[in-house]
Amino acid sequence: MNLNNELNLAKIAAKQAGDFLISEKDNISATIYSKDKDIKLQADIHTEALIKSILEKDSSFPILGEESGASVKELGKTYWVVDPLDGTANFARNIPISCVSIALISNNLPVLGVIYDFNHDDMYSGSKNHKAELNDLEITVSQVQEKSLATIVTGLPAKTDFSDAAMQKMIHDFQSWKKVRMIGSAAMASVYVASGKADLYKEFGIYLWDIAAGAAIVEAAGGKVSLLNQNDAYQVDAFFSNEYLENEHS
Repeated sequence: MNLNNELNLAKIAAKQAGDFLISEKDNISATIYSKDKDIKLQADIHTEALIKSILEKDSSFPILGEESGASVKELGKTYWVVDPLDGTANFARNIPISCVSIALISNNLPVLGVIYDFNHDDMYSGSKNHKAELNDLEITVSQVQEKSLATIVTGLPAKTDFSDAAMQKMIHDFQSWKKVRMIGSAAMASVYVASGKADLYKEFGIYLWDIAAGAAIVEAAGGKVSLLNQNDAYQVDAFFSNEYLENEHS
């Protein structure tokens, strides 16, 4: 698969979406859904529509969107995956950790990813045919080899088990790491690993659109990716790391 055209198209769509989120923030920040630990803004809906219009103009691949679902009944073997605003709660509270995430899936594997950190005008990208880049400069994963020296980034998806037993297991795991970070955006966590800012990202029950682009970028940066236990709701258990911490799946 020649991914040059798709990569350029995804970058164009991500940039326009990010510019829209910045310029229209005051007009699209109204909450349209908030239940338990989940939140959705007008920004999510409007930005996804913009991205889809750009992709559909120059690509024949169907689209799986966080907000609108699948654009066709059967997505087939190759399709786009779009998260128009990963880090919605951060965006709503003016915490500058959020992004636009666009991926291409082929044969059930992410083969291309673009993540635009519009708060800092940082464009991350990578594919099976392209090295991982940040603003057109190559990035690679870290060389940290031991958990006791490593930084892990993780999160708590909206449907996380918050029971005492589950939280205690998580705390026990945290004790093995040098530093633990929760930043409120799985896509940004992914590119932190890809660019060596962190050493491992893992999250259970995260949605495919949150991490598909990041998976492609981490692999292009020399990292290891594992997406396990995908269900019908497109939730997966995700593990991204440098080559030394690749077996950290517990």
